[in-house]
Amino acid sequence: MAINKSERGGSALIVIDVQVNVVKDAFERDTKVANMAEAVRKARAASIPVIWVRHSAEDLPLNTDGWQIVPELVPLPGEPIIEKKFRSTFVETNFEEVLAELKISHLYICGAETNNCVRHTSMSALEFGYDMTLLEDAHTTTSFEWDGFVMDAARTIDEQNTNFIGYKLPTCSADIKLVSELWN
Repeated sequence: MAINKSERGGSALIVIDVQVNVVKDAFERDTKVANMAEAVRKARAASIPVIWVRHSAEDLPLNTDGWQIVPELVPLPGEPIIEKKFRSTFVETNFEEVLAELKISHLYICGAETNNCVRHTSMSALEFGYDMTLLEDAHTTTSFEWDGFVMDAARTIDEQNTNFIGYKLPTCSADIKLVSELWN
């Protein structure tokens, strides 16, 4: 079910799961978080709404120090914070209602983790008909080993970026952009 773009036309910056324990060991953590902070600054300066997303799970319990958004990124009063329990921000949250209320049809996405919540939210956005731009230098993840293979964070980020270069669907599209190219 695609959104009705004739009733919407706005953009929003979506900052996904940049929480203390989520990014503590992330690839290029400080650089990526600084890029996210710059995206937030630019969005606010351009009057683009900033929507924050925060995950909770058994290993990331609500209201713990590790669950908090990193101190470099501070939501302003009135900026929505979407609380979620699944990888996609669209599942069992009020995210779509917030987007409808703000008349948003284009999502600029940054955050963590690239191969989990950033990926699932990005794909869900396209499935629902939102245009989407992944901020190629403002998402991160952690390397890990699986079934004897090392899943390299840098390659995972590269792979996610290439998934969205000039991607077109009948009702929407996706692309990537550097933070330096936003709202200039």
